Amino acid sequence: MPEKDRYSYAEDLSRGGQLLTVSRVTNMEYETVLDILDDEGTVNLDEREASWRSEGWGGYEASTYATGHPTTTDHSAASADETIPVVEERLRVGKRDTSHGRVRVRAYTVETPVSEMVELRDEHVELVRTPVNRPAKVDEDYRERSFEAEEHREEAVVSKEARVVEEIGLRKTSDTRQETVSDTVRHTEVEVDDERTAVERHDLDRSRKCCC
Repeated sequence: MPEKDRYSYAEDLSRGGQLLTVSRVTNMEYETVLDILDDEGTVNLDEREASWRSEGWGGYEASTYATGHPTTTDHSAASADETIPVVEERLRVGKRDTSHGRVRVRAYTVETPVSEMVELRDEHVELVRTPVNRPAKVDEDYRERSFEAEEHREEAVVSKEARVVEEIGLRKTSDTRQETVSDTVRHTEVEVDDERTAVERHDLDRSRKCCC
């Protein structure tokens, strides 16, 4: 591997990257290995180098390996008005109405067989012959006469009466509950590396106090 590429890979590893090497790969397996690595999220090292250079990284050309001189980082190009935004997220909890089901009431008629025992009375007419032995009365016993008796029987008569025994309706009720909502919020932490000596910091602080 060229020294320049080795230097770039070493820089990526120092920044938390990971390097995966695959050995003993045949020509037929080469494309398959590339497809697997692409599916698993390989990175474009050229794009990363461009991002590092925008942050001030000099690359292999500015390293001691290429020039033979120690590299120094030039911070003089930074503008005095350059600022770092400090971002802080705040959790906002709202409410929304969601449906949790529906209650439907439907009325329909159902016929159910019922039975009830009732006692009925039947009347019967019987011819009763009673032997007698008495003298006949000519005027009374020879008079034409007739009489009759009617039989009666009770029959079951069914009648129905509809009565309202219950009323069913729907009524909404509501109650309140407390629920703890948990999430994470992000904020910016700023670290200041002050490499000045104590005397320089003291003089700078005193000059700032005088100017104020």
